Amino acid sequence: MARIPLKLDQIIDGAKLREKLAAIGNEGEATSAAARTKVMKLLKSTLAEGRAAAEAMLSEDGGGTACAIRLSHLMDEIVRALYAFAGTHIYKSENPSTAERMAVIAVGGYGRGTLAPGSDIDLLFLLPYKQTPWGEQVAEYMLYMFWDMGLKVGHATRNLDECVRLARTDFTISTAVLEARFICGEVALYDELIARFDEEVVKDTGADYIHAKLAERDTRHAKAGESRYLVEPNIKDGKGGLRDLHTLFWIGKYYYRVREAEELVEKGVFTRREYLQFRKAEDFLWAVRCHLHFLTGKPEERLHFDVQRDIAERLGYTSHPGLSDVERFMKHYFLTAKSVGDLTRIFCAALEEEQAKHVPGFNRIFLTFSRRKRKLAGTSDFIIDNHRINIADPGVFERDPVNMLRMFWFADRHGLEYHPEALKLLTRSLRLIDRNLRRDREANQLFMDLLTSSRDPELNMRRMNEAGVLGKLIPEFNKIVAMMQFSMYHHYTVDEHLIRCIGVLAEIDRGEGDKAHPLTHELMKGLKAFRPVLYTAVLFHDIAKGRPEDHSVAGAKIARRLCPHMGFDKAETELIAWLVEQHLTMSMTAQTRDLNDRKTIQDFADIVQSVDRLKLLLVLTVCDIRGVGPGVWNGWKGQLLRTLYYETELLLTGGFSEASRATRAERARTELAEGLANAGWEESEARRYVRLHYENYLLAVDHKDQLRHAAFIRAADREGKALATMVKPHTFEAVTEITVLAPDHPRLLSVIAGACSAAQANIVDAQIFTTTDGRALDTILINRAFDFDADERRRAERVGKLIEDVLAGRTYLPEVIEQRAKSRRAAKAFSVEPRAEVRNTLSNRFSVIEIECLDRPGLLSEITGTLSNLSLDIASAHITTFGEKVIDTFYVTDLTGQKIDNPDRLEAISRKLLATLEKGPSGNGARSKTKAMAE
Repeated sequence: MARIPLKLDQIIDGAKLREKLAAIGNEGEATSAAARTKVMKLLKSTLAEGRAAAEAMLSEDGGGTACAIRLSHLMDEIVRALYAFAGTHIYKSENPSTAERMAVIAVGGYGRGTLAPGSDIDLLFLLPYKQTPWGEQVAEYMLYMFWDMGLKVGHATRNLDECVRLARTDFTISTAVLEARFICGEVALYDELIARFDEEVVKDTGADYIHAKLAERDTRHAKAGESRYLVEPNIKDGKGGLRDLHTLFWIGKYYYRVREAEELVEKGVFTRREYLQFRKAEDFLWAVRCHLHFLTGKPEERLHFDVQRDIAERLGYTSHPGLSDVERFMKHYFLTAKSVGDLTRIFCAALEEEQAKHVPGFNRIFLTFSRRKRKLAGTSDFIIDNHRINIADPGVFERDPVNMLRMFWFADRHGLEYHPEALKLLTRSLRLIDRNLRRDREANQLFMDLLTSSRDPELNMRRMNEAGVLGKLIPEFNKIVAMMQFSMYHHYTVDEHLIRCIGVLAEIDRGEGDKAHPLTHELMKGLKAFRPVLYTAVLFHDIAKGRPEDHSVAGAKIARRLCPHMGFDKAETELIAWLVEQHLTMSMTAQTRDLNDRKTIQDFADIVQSVDRLKLLLVLTVCDIRGVGPGVWNGWKGQLLRTLYYETELLLTGGFSEASRATRAERARTELAEGLANAGWEESEARRYVRLHYENYLLAVDHKDQLRHAAFIRAADREGKALATMVKPHTFEAVTEITVLAPDHPRLLSVIAGACSAAQANIVDAQIFTTTDGRALDTILINRAFDFDADERRRAERVGKLIEDVLAGRTYLPEVIEQRAKSRRAAKAFSVEPRAEVRNTLSNRFSVIEIECLDRPGLLSEITGTLSNLSLDIASAHITTFGEKVIDTFYVTDLTGQKIDNPDRLEAISRKLLATLEKGPSGNGARSKTKAMAE
């Protein structure tokens, strides 16, 4: 890795700056307000010009470390110039005593000689043995000047004894002193500090320091996010970020008593190649961090979606087939984070050899002085070393490459952690994984044992992936390692998502977490014979992401090619390929189709064809959704999947009723009348109420809900309410139902949707019914916001009140939306090509409109408003949000209750809807329509 010329003289001319400050001091009273203003103006312009030059050089040569060094040098020269000015022109001592000496020292990150544009400036004003007025005044003058310049300065004014004493008791302070670098003043003071620190603090405390810094690292990871594969990573404090590299350097510097990272090669910690990997990772992370600070103008450390594309462009990434520029950049980022993990593992192996005491190493391994080793049953190639699997000798993998899999197999079988030395050798032996090993029968059997282990297959796959074995063993998997999907829906990289899905499947397999989706846990008991098929399908379902073709189809092709080598017969291979190809079908059908429509169930059953495939697809679907990330799975999605499963199972097993709609509706009408009679209704009142409902209501709504609606409508009628709402939290499904009774109006759903948007209530489903006396009975399901039902009920009642106020004309909707709706920051970074299609093949009774576009506040209200303007009746709406993208489905008829089949009208509907999606939020037009409706 070639060094990039630093060109520090093009960043700042320190001598010239000192001359200019001296000239200001010589002009007259240096302490005057006028002189201070001139000094401030000069320093600010110098800092701005230097930073602009550093940013231009970064864009030109791409050197992240070089940029950080340039910015540090810029600050050094400003500190030196200001110190010289303060000591010469402001607080000059004519006859300085031995106490009137000071060393200005850079500590912390600044002491390392690297700075990001938004980094803190950490300074130590070091005094010989006691504070003097002169020292305090110089330090104070410099600090106030820096603060007025807008710099964030961390500072301490201490004497030598204080520094040493505090460093002994606080490892944070000892780390700051460890990084100490002389800037200006009395160099003898600095030299004395370093000598005393090394002798009185560092000596014989290496193990304790390591323990403290790695414990601090674990805490930091927990705070920033345990996974290094989060799609909006923290480049400084996240797992695999800059701070992890710095921690390695701190430990190396402290424990091995070195000043530069390169000296760790001489100590045998890293090979020359690994040291270059260290430098390459550091350079890339510094480049990203500097670009991020320059771009945002602030010390932002998290790579949010809305800056990722800009950073990718700054770094020169371009789009390739299947991967955009931003996805290629983020893949490079995650591969770098992974290499930081590799370096950590290798580093901990070196510490092990040094007998570091009680050191939590890679993956919380505790290293101790103990060297207890014993044989491992069934092998002479591996041993147990302090409850961890280790190699018996350095030739283990060269002698038999299958040992690379046997190591994981033995660790899984005996419940052992991995010795860092074994992982280090494994990482350095990856070249041994070739075509012969991939086709080796024993190797494939060992892999399948690991994948389907009853212990912890997620851990097995993660360890193999982190060591690089999984990607080498399955080259197609290697293509999705560290691959990010530029989407708000996905929380992790593709490989991390797949491994987490394996963890969800293992949880279901063990019978744990059954509250999330009880049906899958029940079905899994009868799927034991399909375990290898299911685990393999889960591992492969997204393996073809990032390719130009549909990843489901491409993934099925990969499965057909790989599965025979993994020991599957032709039927099993085809089943795995089918599951991979259809892995999105059940989720999309459940979330975007009307499950009360028989055509939906029939079409899905035609795809599935057998109950076994239905069961396997359900389990795969649940694993896929739950593995996306926190908060993606909820009970409502589970309920939709259960409904689709049960309805399809009935059809596949011949239990699906073939009775006509009229017969089934009449049966439901009779059951409702009987239910009302049992609830104490008079016969005439019950008969009159039953006649209020059309056939579609009686067939689509559950009997218990029909009785609840009956009580709600009767109460509203008795109170003389034209408008009324009723709320019901559904705890298990994590949704809340709002039922609206109102005079029917073409724009009713549009207004309801707008009110929900204004109240920041996310609609997930809607059923729209009309009664025979001209009223609408609409049921809206919104995502739950509170854990406790009482809190959720109060929130839903506020939403219901807002709906009533808007419908009654007491509140104008656009004003409320403008005041309350929050646009999501990250959504601005995305673009989704709008799509609006009208399809007549998905339902026998309705035309189905599918909408796909970028989400925004008030979108559903705009769409439903447009449908009303087109004279369409909405029977049901199914609202699905995938991060920044929405896929909404509307089952509609014309005003006579018929499907729309005129080609010209179908085209007009699509055209009008696309215009709505493309024009953005409505504005005054929506206000006038809402106002007219209210009037």
